[in-house]
This record gives sequence, structure tokens and C-alpha cells, in this order.
Amino acid sequence: MAKYETFEEQTEAILRGLEMAYAKMVKFKKYKGTPLVVSENGKTKYIPAEEIPPTTTYKR
Repeated sequence: MAKYETFEEQTEAILRGLEMAYAKMVKFKKYKGTPLVVSENGKTKYIPAEEIPPTTTYKR
């Protein structure tokens, strides 16, 4: 397990890992042609594989 000097370094490493996981999931969903299921404003939303954005947005 990696040790980090600061909380910010650890946070950045976690966010990089999440970004990598998202990219891998998008690649898999597009390969299989299955929709991405998300919750938006408490409602279930299905995003077709061809419309899944390659990256996601969030606040750091």
C-alpha cells in the first residue's frame, strides 16, 4: 500500500484511480453495447452506450 506525504496527494491518487475505473467501465459498456444506468434527481436514467461521455465531470 502506498504511503502519501499529504492528504492532498492521497486525494489526487484516489481521484486518478476513479478516473481510470470510469474509463474502463465506458470502454466495457461500449464494447457490450449496454446502457449506463445512473440516478439523476432521484430518477433512474439510462444512457445509451453510444452516448456515454468518455470522461465524467466533478468538482475537486
